[in-house]
Amino acid sequence: MSDFQQVSDSIVRAVETVIGGKREAIEIALTVLLSEGHLLVEDVPGVGKTMLARALARSVDCSVSRIQFTPDLLPSDITGVSVYDQSRREFEFRPGPVFANFVIGDEINRASPKTQSALLESMEERQVTVDGHTYPLATPFTVIATQNPVEMEGTYALPEAQRDRFMARISIGYPDAAAEAALLRSRDVDDPIESLEAVVGIEELRSLIATARGVFVSSSVEQYLVAIAQATRSDPELRLGASPRASLQLARAAKTRAARDGRDFVLPDDIDALVPVVFAHRVLAAGRTANASVTAVEPILARIVAETPVPTGLR
Repeated sequence: MSDFQQVSDSIVRAVETVIGGKREAIEIALTVLLSEGHLLVEDVPGVGKTMLARALARSVDCSVSRIQFTPDLLPSDITGVSVYDQSRREFEFRPGPVFANFVIGDEINRASPKTQSALLESMEERQVTVDGHTYPLATPFTVIATQNPVEMEGTYALPEAQRDRFMARISIGYPDAAAEAALLRSRDVDDPIESLEAVVGIEELRSLIATARGVFVSSSVEQYLVAIAQATRSDPELRLGASPRASLQLARAAKTRAARDGRDFVLPDDIDALVPVVFAHRVLAAGRTANASVTAVEPILARIVAETPVPTGLR
């Protein structure tokens, strides 16, 4: 596990040269990447959401594409389209930007729900179906999407099915005074993302993912995770609980967190630390709309975790 730690820490340090003072957000983003999940970055404009996605993508030597979501974007602009080739008298499929290892979806909630749904199959099944033909996507495949708060003008709320496909949701927040002052000094001289070089190659990334998948989860920790998920579905303060997909993705993220900590087994602490970022964007508080901020459910999730008995047999 020492090699896993060293390589993953080097990725974090590389991204920190671009996004300073946001180590926790970077570590969660890396955890999602190494868990083969998808990440939703929600915050106000101008705090570095897209810069975080670009920096993480540049730290890995793999194929990268970027989709700027706009109200007039069509599903075929994402997945690709079949075009008739007159010389061969047959249709030829031209892949869209979703055919890459790393897809950056910028301001995803500015596109219509119909266009957003073009990502549903690719994010869950790692494939795209166009005109009755199914095309596999690259492996590994990760989507990092940014979005502005839904109360801002020109935004659409992500459907529940779309939100549930994101392994984790994070918010970057404003930088502190020192980090903002350093930003003013450095960005007038050069763009740090242009000098950022890849830390790992695609094969090494696949090896890291395989290592994280091999981390052991005891039956007692599994039961602890399931107990928390089940509690979200019966809690009177929640009208929508965590899905089985959420439980599966929480387990995967916990394995990666354990590997990054140098362990080959998952602890309840790994589960506790990740519940807010994995569950909060999926569950809905009673009496609130789907557009409500995730901060409304975070205290509820914290209470559920605190009330769930911690297992003793961990190995």
